[in-house]
Amino acid sequence: MDRTLPQRLQRYVNGSFERTVLLQKRIRQLVRGDAPLFDAELEHIENPIEIALVEIERGLVELVEEQVEEKPTF
Repeated sequence: MDRTLPQRLQRYVNGSFERTVLLQKRIRQLVRGDAPLFDAELEHIENPIEIALVEIERGLVELVEEQVEEKPTF
């Protein structure tokens, strides 16, 4: 039996802050115009939330900490 998108999200995230952050960041990128990392059109997926979830489930994206440039102190 296929799970609905909300069921898949709940099962994947399951209280994980890191997974939630990763999902949010990737959705934001897709909404802003980044291309999916797989052929979403071929699979008939248009929803950016579902696209992001599929990318994460397939291991196509991972969370990388942002590096903050330190300013020199004088």
